[in-house]
Amino acid sequence: METVTARPALLALDWGTSSLRAFLMDGRGTVVDQRASAHGIQNLPAPGVAGFEQAFAALCGDWLAGRQDSLPVVAGGMVGSAQGWREAPYASCPADAQRLAEQAVTVDSALGVRILVAPGVLYDPPPGTADGVPDVIRGEEIQIAGALADHPAWAARSCMAMPGTHSKWVAIRDGRIESFATYMTGELFAVLTTHSILGRLMPEGAAADAAAADLAFARGVQAARESRPGDLSHQIFATRTLGLTRRLPPELLKDYLSGLLIGHELVSGTARMQEALDGDIPLLLIGEGALCRRYGRAMEILGLKPAAEIGNTAPRGLFQFAIAAGLIPPAKETPNG
Repeated sequence: METVTARPALLALDWGTSSLRAFLMDGRGTVVDQRASAHGIQNLPAPGVAGFEQAFAALCGDWLAGRQDSLPVVAGGMVGSAQGWREAPYASCPADAQRLAEQAVTVDSALGVRILVAPGVLYDPPPGTADGVPDVIRGEEIQIAGALADHPAWAARSCMAMPGTHSKWVAIRDGRIESFATYMTGELFAVLTTHSILGRLMPEGAAADAAAADLAFARGVQAARESRPGDLSHQIFATRTLGLTRRLPPELLKDYLSGLLIGHELVSGTARMQEALDGDIPLLLIGEGALCRRYGRAMEILGLKPAAEIGNTAPRGLFQFAIAAGLIPPAKETPNG
């Protein structure tokens, strides 16, 4: 853990389903100390509000103890969901940090601080449009705010692909989230490999040669590119038949399936974003490094090139959220990256 060497101006909480991360930040938005725990909203030390209080106190209590002034505290992620500490209803598209601040809710903690909780974002296209069903994000809007703060050139028009359990493809126009689409790629892969007939052919812990695994992954991506409408479930079953007929060895079936699912997401996501943003636009990958590299490899196979791959931008986004809410003044000097 880093030693605090600058005066903290903000305590920012990135509170998700499986983890809680806390960042002490100075007035320029630089993280001067950080901590993490496994107390996500589905793994709290006690039920209900008491669990949130205990998790917050365990991680951040000593940071707040004995302070003569009140440290602003902001939070984003699933902590504002219906299962969170307090629900922050979704803000509607188009949305930016200012919209999030306007629709935030507060929680008064037993530690004597007031926490400002960011809402998620709702995309609700008009009835009769090509994809007239609502979609939601919660947590990614904070990462987007951070990415745009660090790279303002992308604010005019860009697409942000955010791989994860539920991957998000987000259209940015004029610095605001204009629309987005969610793909259950990560969860679908987990369900298929652990709770379906496909998993019976996939040995646990089987080591595959790296070059062979890459070829199997590429084969799945190519199959997605060459698919016809409605082919996905047929191609998923082909993972089984490729194993049964020994066209692919068991240790490579997961790589093939991963490539197939990611490939379908990329084919759909890029087409959707080009339509939403009227043509070719910068494509940005935001998220965990290993997963972004896997998506980057799939993009390479499809002839796509992301403009950048970005890691964790949540602290920067929470800082921008705090500025928009008037909790801290705009930074005179901001870090880049």
